[in-house]
Amino acid sequence: MQVLVIGSGGREHALAWKSAQDESVIKVFVCPGNAGTALEQKLSNISINANDFQAIEDFCIKETIGLVIIGPEQPLVNGLTDYLQSKNIKTFGPSQAAAQLEGSKTFSKDFFVKYGIPTAAYASFDNYSAARQYIEDIDYPTVVKADGLAAGKGVIICDTNQDAVEALESIFKDQAFGEAGSRVVIEDFLEGEEASFIAVVSKDKIVSLATSQDHKAVGEGDVGLNTGGMGAYSPAPIIDERMHQKILNEVMKPTMDGLIAEGSPYLGFLYAGVMISKGELKVLEFNCRFGDPETQPILLRLKSSLVQLCLAAIDDQLDSYEIKWTVKHACGVVIASAGYPESYASNHKVTIKPSSDEDMKLFHAGTKLYDQKILTSGGRVFCATALGDDLKAAQEKAYNLVDTVSFEGAFCRKDIGFKGIQ
Repeated sequence: MQVLVIGSGGREHALAWKSAQDESVIKVFVCPGNAGTALEQKLSNISINANDFQAIEDFCIKETIGLVIIGPEQPLVNGLTDYLQSKNIKTFGPSQAAAQLEGSKTFSKDFFVKYGIPTAAYASFDNYSAARQYIEDIDYPTVVKADGLAAGKGVIICDTNQDAVEALESIFKDQAFGEAGSRVVIEDFLEGEEASFIAVVSKDKIVSLATSQDHKAVGEGDVGLNTGGMGAYSPAPIIDERMHQKILNEVMKPTMDGLIAEGSPYLGFLYAGVMISKGELKVLEFNCRFGDPETQPILLRLKSSLVQLCLAAIDDQLDSYEIKWTVKHACGVVIASAGYPESYASNHKVTIKPSSDEDMKLFHAGTKLYDQKILTSGGRVFCATALGDDLKAAQEKAYNLVDTVSFEGAFCRKDIGFKGIQ
């Protein structure tokens, strides 16, 4: 079998790397991929735009692709799954209609209310004036969110009314998030600890993946601007067996049932970002794909086949699939370009010292190959990921792996995993 992974980030490197471990897989193509997927055994990059549906279809037919895994959110929201499935190409990812859970925060918040899924109180606005009036009569802190896709950066926590005014001006007037900010959601600020609950879903069937927790803020101690994620670890101690079942019963199952009722049954990775406080939970958001950087530590812990898991979901056989995990912990540390998540320079040459430790894996994200050299090409450049007998051991090995990488302006948070180490 040959597999096609859509995307170019660290998540896609991890998905392709794990897919290639399946004995039935001869080759994994990545569209468009990065330097890591270009150099990986059994992997090969193809230069096709992820929005060129016809070109992707033609490639799948030419190479007899047995499975397409869509990594990022934009192709899902654009309807790539619907298109490929209509051509009888096995594709793992939700439909365009179901992907609205991530594509529009207004849609998802309205969906939560309709189907009784716990979430923060909110209001939605499509113009500056109405939103500006609303923030005069609310309590602070509050949260202002761009409605559409903003690469994980469209969430602004506002401690004061002035912060909220500046957020609205940035979104509506300065168009900081482009079309994603044509509407905003303003919601109550939630206290607690955030965790990621990711599962493989097929209609009314669900296979929970290993729990994880990421660090979204750019600075140590979870301060500073929100990013796409500066690191993650798995498992997440805050999601114990009771909380796991609570998330299934109060969040995941009502969501699956609601989408079926809406005529948009779900297929793919479904990621609930939840806030947990004093044994209770509320949903912050849904992502309709694997999280990045959660994918990297989770897949490092996965012992069973990712490809067979995806195929079981597509074939509506999830209820008979048994997933297997290592008992080891995993920690992934993002190495970023100076200036991220705001402006940053690219095209810096990367030097990597080789490592032979099988419990460590350097996943590429914002990299490219040019003239046989690895160059930076994004804000988040690598995710140094490692396994350990406990989280502290995994953390130490991950930072040892960080030390093997160097490029001008490289930085990382020094405290990834601190919330999980007691």
